[in-house]
Amino acid sequence: MFKKLMNQNALDMHIVSGFEVKQKAKKFEDQGNKVIHLELGEPDFNTPANITQAGIDALIRGETHYAQPLGILPLKEEISKYVKKYKGVEANPGNVIVTPGAKPILFYTFLTFVKPGDEVIIPNPGFPIYSVLIKYMGAIPIPLRTTEENKFRMTLEDLEPLVTSKTKLIILNSPNNPTGSIIEKKEVEAIAEFLRDKDIIVLSDEIYDRLYYGDEKIISIASIPHMREKTILLDGFSKSYAMTGWRLGYGIMHESIAKVFNPLIVASNSCTNTFIQYAGIEAYKGPQDDVEKMKAEFKARRDLLVGGLNDIPHVSCVLPDGAFYAFPNFKWFGKGSDELSNYILENAYISSLPGSTFGVDLEGYVRFSFATDRVNLNEALNRLESVLKKVKS
Repeated sequence: MFKKLMNQNALDMHIVSGFEVKQKAKKFEDQGNKVIHLELGEPDFNTPANITQAGIDALIRGETHYAQPLGILPLKEEISKYVKKYKGVEANPGNVIVTPGAKPILFYTFLTFVKPGDEVIIPNPGFPIYSVLIKYMGAIPIPLRTTEENKFRMTLEDLEPLVTSKTKLIILNSPNNPTGSIIEKKEVEAIAEFLRDKDIIVLSDEIYDRLYYGDEKIISIASIPHMREKTILLDGFSKSYAMTGWRLGYGIMHESIAKVFNPLIVASNSCTNTFIQYAGIEAYKGPQDDVEKMKAEFKARRDLLVGGLNDIPHVSCVLPDGAFYAFPNFKWFGKGSDELSNYILENAYISSLPGSTFGVDLEGYVRFSFATDRVNLNEALNRLESVLKKVKS
């Protein structure tokens, strides 16, 4: 009876999440096995002490009451300064809305701009929540397939043929989850020029852009003047500042869009946790040493894991430009992604996410998070090489 009453789109929303895999791995841990967790996209570092203390101080001061729905002014001012410094994006507090985590920006964008039958172009491989929300809205996800041969990088050449009269939204994600790839500067500029006169909104997911390991600076499409009015920039504190449990994110957008989002925030969240916003001020205003230390460690882990994967016979893995994920190719072993991910968990006690979670035509890929220490990564590589020898023996 309940299935008849429920929205069919809601019934089709299940994806294999890191939380689900972690729970599945618990069964093996309960049996006394040491599971190496490479499934969740969560830094294994604690939040920097100065940020935690700022949150505590705000609690003690009594910052425990409702805040303004779009965020407190001091945090919005710091965010405006931050995006100018690190992204080259011109913004003022009227362009900023603060949310409990970054995902609400996705929800509000889809609720505002996407209706049944519309098309939304998404990166493939890409963050699975994009597709889930598009389908929930009754819209159609259009995968922009990137290739291992091109380091999974999005190009205008790949994008242009997908744009139709039904295209209402394009999602960019650089660095990308799950591949760590970036969109090169020349491609960002080319995409921006292509979209100059088109009535299409761009959602630019930049949650990982401080965790970029290259020399040439990546750019935000929102930094290009004619794209400011049609771009919604999504970012937050979870990844770069190890603040996943704090749930603090934000969007940068034209003031007219922020005004439309305002009633959605009031109806869904009322506002973002007040004292946590003061911790966010300290994150952006305070010293950045801990961010740089975490980034350096992630880079060392990336080099260790990817180098080790490429040393295993019949495995290939592109060196990610950013984030903390590796997306190796195991196609030679003849197993689908779900089967392979389960095999690795059950035989090597390594938890991962199947590549099929991240889009279409991705069988044989698996996502590993290197947000764990190097001892675990070395052990994971040893276990993985050992069990893979048995697959075709």
